[in-house]
Amino acid sequence: MNLSKRDLMTWLLLVAGSLMGPWASAQTWPARPIRLVVPFPPGGLIDNMARLVAPRLAQELGQPVVIDNKPGAGGNLGAAEAARAPADGYTLLMASPPLTISPALYANLPYKPEQIAPVALLGRVPNVLIVSPASGLNSVADLTAAARARPGQLNYASNGQGTSLHLSAELYKSQAGVFVTHIPYRGAAAGLTGLMAGEVNMMFDNLPSALGLIQGGKLKALAVTTPQRSSVLPNVPTMEEAGIKGYQVFAWFGLAAPAGLNPSIQQRLEQALEKVAAQAEVKSAMLKAGAEPVWANSQSMAVFMQADMAQWKKVAAFAKISLE
Repeated sequence: MNLSKRDLMTWLLLVAGSLMGPWASAQTWPARPIRLVVPFPPGGLIDNMARLVAPRLAQELGQPVVIDNKPGAGGNLGAAEAARAPADGYTLLMASPPLTISPALYANLPYKPEQIAPVALLGRVPNVLIVSPASGLNSVADLTAAARARPGQLNYASNGQGTSLHLSAELYKSQAGVFVTHIPYRGAAAGLTGLMAGEVNMMFDNLPSALGLIQGGKLKALAVTTPQRSSVLPNVPTMEEAGIKGYQVFAWFGLAAPAGLNPSIQQRLEQALEKVAAQAEVKSAMLKAGAEPVWANSQSMAVFMQADMAQWKKVAAFAKISLE
């Protein structure tokens, strides 16, 4: 093939451009708005945390961060939406427990776990073990003794099969050696109503949604599920303190992205999120919502997620939970 000098230069520039494309795009990122997929409806804890972080992340990056709610299938539809997106930094996912619970439960997920990569962990939320004040149960020891005395006769509410609230109770059952019957409700609010009405004996719930009822005396908190006591319920023991050794569960939230993100984009995202997480008003808003600010980079978040997934696989096997 004979090329003129001009044609040769054009060809070389095209080759150079194709080789430099990913590097150049990383250097100019972000050049347009970023979509943050939230796999739950508006108004819940994860959505609220996304709306807390998004505008501040936009300030750090110089581009709008637009919330895109994609609810359904316990968070799996939103995760699949993010997993299918290009790994170019313009689609992010508000990460939460379904990313580590669903692989342990579902035989046919609409995405593969390796298609989603962590970016940063931002916070965690205790679950709380609650009963009705009319129950006469004043401690986890009381509940465990009652459950052992009447195997299968006590029951517990959850917000549905395969949720973190369901599995929190199954973890308690496995570690306390008790049998308590599962009564799934259509949402945590319905479960709380059932608990107050005496339809069920106990329930694990995310602390933010139960806090008002606890403080108002309509429900009694027996223990929180995190390793330390909650700052908003300082007199309530942890499950460990209450005698359930090794018990540790919390909801969590952070950001993830389609796997294969350019390392330069990943680094810039982490740096921007670390600055957002350090802001006093962000920490204050998280604490007010019942969440605990926790910062972890992508590597530490990946280690955490693997450990969380391993725990839920054990619980799913114990409870014989398998979902389609």
